Amino acid sequence: MLSEQQKNLYLRNILVEEIGEAGQEKLLSAKILVIGAGGLGSATLQYLACGGVGNITVIDHDIVELSNLQRQIIHNFHDLGIAKVQSAEAKIKLLAPDINFIGIQQKVNHENLTKFVKDFDIAVDCTDNFASRFLINLVCFEQKKPLIFGAVKGFSGQLAVFNSYQKTQPCYACFNHNDENIELTLAEKGILGAVAGTLGSMMAIYAIKEILHLNNDLKTIEGTKIMFFDFLKNNFRLTKLKKNPSCKVCNKILINTF
Repeated sequence: MLSEQQKNLYLRNILVEEIGEAGQEKLLSAKILVIGAGGLGSATLQYLACGGVGNITVIDHDIVELSNLQRQIIHNFHDLGIAKVQSAEAKIKLLAPDINFIGIQQKVNHENLTKFVKDFDIAVDCTDNFASRFLINLVCFEQKKPLIFGAVKGFSGQLAVFNSYQKTQPCYACFNHNDENIELTLAEKGILGAVAGTLGSMMAIYAIKEILHLNNDLKTIEGTKIMFFDFLKNNFRLTKLKKNPSCKVCNKILINTF
């Protein structure tokens, strides 16, 4: 049951036909894990919180640096040198003091990520390196959790929703099976800050749609679709992706309960 304050706070959500009070109650009881409090995470975290997602945990091991501020808008000059999760938690408490927000300063590995993911409804990958992406994908497959994936570079971005634990649905490794360079980082790549903000906002939208079981326009009977954005050329396209029969994750560790 929504309190009077919550009815006022989330009024514009409630007025949306596809949400209503029942949907808002679902959002308030939902649990979302966000990995990464950088460029993508900044927008994702703020819009999830303002949207009334009641339980949000963010994991990030890094501290705020000056070069982050161009795109990581949840942080500012006063946060330089402190943990990103600490900075993010302070901002979210001001935006949405009634939600349960937890920041965890850890570098993810298979053991700790498995422990976290199993207790959440959805994982949102806001990381910027391939090693973390492959790891998050693997754990979400093992724990049968939906994964919202986003990536940005320059003026371009990618977004997908992976439900790889379902029989016909591919995983991130079906899309990107080139793990030979798994240790490469994207830290040296340029990016327009507004691109990260746009993709991060869209990731929040798809996480909310997943919670409310609204139409997932990226999911097909035989697989999924990945959105590609090129904001420089104003080019947006959808590419179909099917499960890769040679995938090292979702077709190698097949679960008998499909």
